[in-house]
Amino acid sequence: MPELPEVETTRGGIAPYVEGEVVTEVVLRRRKLRYPVPQALLVDLPGQAVDKVERRGKYLLLRTEAGAVMIHLGMSGSLRLVDADTPAEKHDHIDIVFENGQALRLRDPRRFGAMLWLKGDPMQHKLLISLGPEPLSDAFDAEYLFQRSRKRKQAVKLFVMDSHTVVGVGNIYASEALFRAGIQPQLAAGKLTRQRCVALVEAIKTVLSAAIQQGGTTLRDFVDGSGKPGYFKQELQVYGRVGESCQQCGATIKQLRQGQRASYYCPGCQR
Repeated sequence: MPELPEVETTRGGIAPYVEGEVVTEVVLRRRKLRYPVPQALLVDLPGQAVDKVERRGKYLLLRTEAGAVMIHLGMSGSLRLVDADTPAEKHDHIDIVFENGQALRLRDPRRFGAMLWLKGDPMQHKLLISLGPEPLSDAFDAEYLFQRSRKRKQAVKLFVMDSHTVVGVGNIYASEALFRAGIQPQLAAGKLTRQRCVALVEAIKTVLSAAIQQGGTTLRDFVDGSGKPGYFKQELQVYGRVGESCQQCGATIKQLRQGQRASYYCPGCQR
């Protein structure tokens, strides 16, 4: 599933090619995705120039004077820049076509993604308004995490994966950050000390920044705007390495289930 680094990689990849470009048409091949594609997108977007491509959490926003296109890549979606006359394949559901002959194409095999048309301030939309701070922003610091975690019995891994706590810390990156911070994933969030919050915030920022630099993590479906995979998989220290030896202490990497997701940790390094 594309997480924050993959979405940010996509944003950075497409922004230079679509900002300032005028949309000529929207080609819709499948309306039923996670949410039905609104007819207003097909009517209102053509003729608009893309002013800016932004990201909020795992959502992409293509801002125009008339409104904003909000895109979520779901479980297996990707956005690619192609020549507008490139034949569509089975899972290519939507094209945003530009005057320069290029098209931004949404491919989504599992159809859990979304493309919506928002009027007004998109940050007030119900899917965005209650999101927590961006993890790489100054708003996400140790004191915020410490205060937010007080009296919370929820496991710390699930706590940092909650988008109301902080956005974009998905399963892979939560496992990796907790390893770097030396914190076991099943620890109750309310037991975090200020010192451990400092370590965890630093680890989350480090892991996400490194993943963005590597173009994300390709485990199955993710590719960036030009169709290239991400390479952060080569940097993973615990995720997907159950039964292997820890590269730091030599202990055997273990796995447990949390919130119906697999968690990976080192019993030697994480307490």
